[in-house]
Amino acid sequence: MQTTFRNFTLGLVLTAVAAFGQAKKPAFEVATIRPSAPLDVQKMAAVMQSGGKLPIGATITAKRAEYLYLDLRSLMMYAYGVKPYQITGPDWLATNKFDIVATLPEGSTKEDAAKMLQTLLEDRFKLTVHRTSAEHPVTGLVVGKGGPKLKTSAGTPVAIDESAPLGPGEQKMDSPDGPMRMKMDMTNGSAVIDMGVKGKMSYKMNPATQSLHMDFSMVTMDGFADMVTQIMTSMAQGQPVRQIVNMTDIKGNYDASLEIGLQEIIAMIKSSGMDIPGLPSGGGGANGGTVSAASDPGAGGTSLTDAASSMGLKLEARKAMVDQLIIDHVEKMPTDN
Repeated sequence: MQTTFRNFTLGLVLTAVAAFGQAKKPAFEVATIRPSAPLDVQKMAAVMQSGGKLPIGATITAKRAEYLYLDLRSLMMYAYGVKPYQITGPDWLATNKFDIVATLPEGSTKEDAAKMLQTLLEDRFKLTVHRTSAEHPVTGLVVGKGGPKLKTSAGTPVAIDESAPLGPGEQKMDSPDGPMRMKMDMTNGSAVIDMGVKGKMSYKMNPATQSLHMDFSMVTMDGFADMVTQIMTSMAQGQPVRQIVNMTDIKGNYDASLEIGLQEIIAMIKSSGMDIPGLPSGGGGANGGTVSAASDPGAGGTSLTDAASSMGLKLEARKAMVDQLIIDHVEKMPTDN
C-alpha cells in the first residue's frame, strides 16, 4: 500500500512538472510577417505632408503591434530589450527588412508585446540565443583636460503622456526604450523628437553649409552617450560600432548641439535603406567607413569627436563589462504565415 501511495505521489509530481514545463509561451493571437517593400522617398514625403503615418518603426498598443521596415537586429532590440552593440550574430542581420502586423490576445497589456515578439522570432525565424557578460572594447565619454563646457538646461524632461492628443503634424512611435513623439517638416528637412525623460532632439538640414544641425535639450550624459551611439550606428552603414559609455560622473540635464557634415549625412541616408537617385556617394574611407567632415573641408559641419571636444568632453577607447545577447541560430527568412 505504501509503495502504491508513493508511486501515485511521484506520478502527481512528475505530471505537475511536465505541465509547468509545457506551459505556453506568451504569443500573439495572430501575426503576419512579410518582406518590406522598398522605400519610396517621394511617396513618404507626400504622406508626411498630408499628416499621414511614417511607414517605419513600431507602434504598439494593448490590442495591436506593428513593426514596419525593421531588420532582424532591430526586431531583437524590441523583443529582448537590448541595444545594437549588445547583439552578437551574423553580419546579414541588418540586410533584410520586414513588416510584422500582430494582434494581442484579449486582456494583454502593451508591455506583453516584447515577450510575444520573442516567441514569434523563435518560432518563425528559428531564433535561439543565450546571454553572457564579458569585458569588451567601448568608447568612453570622458571629461577633457580643460573640464566640461556644458550648458545646463532651463527645463526638466517629463515622461510622455501616451493618452495626450497628438499635435498638428505630430506622430507617436514606440522605440525599444519606450514611447516617443516626432514632428517632421518635409519642406525644410527638419524634425523634433521627444523622447520623454531622456530629453528632446531636433535636427534641420542646412544647405548653405552642406550639413545637418542637431540640437539636444534636457539630456543627461547617459542619454547623450546613448543618442550619439545611435548616430554613429546609423553612419556606420552596417559596420560594428562600439558602445559609447558615459564615464563623466556628471549629473543633471544639459543642452548640446552637433553639426554633421554632408558626407556623414549621406552615409546615414544610405544606411537607412533609402536609395535616392542622384545622391552622391557617401562614405568611402580606406577601411570602408564613412568620411568624416573633419577630414573633408568641402563638406560642412564637423565630426562627432570634434563636437564632443567643443563641450569639454572627449571620446576615447576604454574597456567595460557589457551584457551580450549571443545568437546561436537564426534563419534569414521566416516560415510561411
